[in-house]
Amino acid sequence: MTHHTRGLRLFSAVSIAALCQAAPALAVDLDFMISDVDGKANIIAEFAERYREVNPDVTVTLNTVGYNVIREQLPVQLEAGTGPDLAFVTDLGGLNPYYIDLTPHVDAAGWEANYGAVLPWYRAGKPGGIYGFHTEMTVTGPYVNLTMFEEAGVEVPEPGATWEDWAEATRQVQAELGTYAGMVMDRSGHRFAGPAMSYGAKYFDAEGNLVIDEGYETFAKMMVDWHKEGLMPPDVWPAVSGAKYANGNEMFFGQEVPFYMSGSWNTGNVQSNVGDNFDWAVVPVPCGPAGCGVMPGGAGLVAFKSGDPEKEAAAAGFVAWMGEEAQARDWYTRTYAIPAHAGLQAEGLDYASAGASENVAEGLKAFTRMAAMAAEQTPQAYQLQGSPIGFKIYNATVEYLSAALNRDLTVEEALEKIREAVK
Repeated sequence: MTHHTRGLRLFSAVSIAALCQAAPALAVDLDFMISDVDGKANIIAEFAERYREVNPDVTVTLNTVGYNVIREQLPVQLEAGTGPDLAFVTDLGGLNPYYIDLTPHVDAAGWEANYGAVLPWYRAGKPGGIYGFHTEMTVTGPYVNLTMFEEAGVEVPEPGATWEDWAEATRQVQAELGTYAGMVMDRSGHRFAGPAMSYGAKYFDAEGNLVIDEGYETFAKMMVDWHKEGLMPPDVWPAVSGAKYANGNEMFFGQEVPFYMSGSWNTGNVQSNVGDNFDWAVVPVPCGPAGCGVMPGGAGLVAFKSGDPEKEAAAAGFVAWMGEEAQARDWYTRTYAIPAHAGLQAEGLDYASAGASENVAEGLKAFTRMAAMAAEQTPQAYQLQGSPIGFKIYNATVEYLSAALNRDLTVEEALEKIREAVK
């Protein structure tokens, strides 16, 4: 069910550069769509408060919605011309036609130098343009309940262990403790992609076309087998309809499962929900014969075209201000995010100053190492993340593989459906 919270009024200001170039002359009300699954709405509200004295004529109204609204309904709204002025989005390339180019509002050379690795994800194949502030550089990876492994008397697999090794280890924990499941993975084609690449999934042929190959098929069949035996639970992938997203947070927090495939964005959430209930750690991602695949990604703050020059200038200026180094450092630190800003990556962030536990700080370091590993071992991960139709294959993966898990389709039929959807 979609939950809407409207009427939260925030005052913001645009950057000094934006004010000089296109300052709104009249009061402007900006609609900001955000999914607050990870508690960032309160933080962005605090940032907006800093702008009140600089430009009280720009008002930002937060519209808090479920993540599936941003995935499924936001593109429809933008196509119809009824979308918001601002949003945090994850379909970075797919929504490019609706973005405002920030180039006139920023130090373009500085943004290219610091955000150059992720700017192509927003361009959807275009030769240039600056279309968003990457608010969170993420990589996929697993969380492990160390207490459950210890109580079961099972050794935690070493770095470099395969998915089969982890399946066997969690199978033993499940058997010893009688847990509901051994492993859970977010219901997401993005989460599936890294492990599939570990088994040789290329995702692209020589001409750059998306493909479903033997490596993809191998991991798909492993997922089906793990669900059949009960190693993976029926409550996440099989239980949800269509291409809808679902996560395994509650199962991990409730100690129903010792292994959770999620990602770096979840570290603060894990810390706040687990507390002292059990010991946990981020562990190196499991591997396969083709490497140790992880998927990079993240979310971006973007401004959308509205046809109203005053609104567009204010919205673009807000995004430009957020991406400046001082604000970016504070934002990444407080949200426990891996910075997409190259200078801040090199500098390193003091997450402890923002209340991060040792687990969170160490976990973020582990995720950062995984990101570097992805660039070396599975470069197609960065290509997939930047593809304007990447979400098409993510959604098809979830929809049709789930049908196979529910035995509505055979694995072969599901793979053919996915191929058809990609075409």
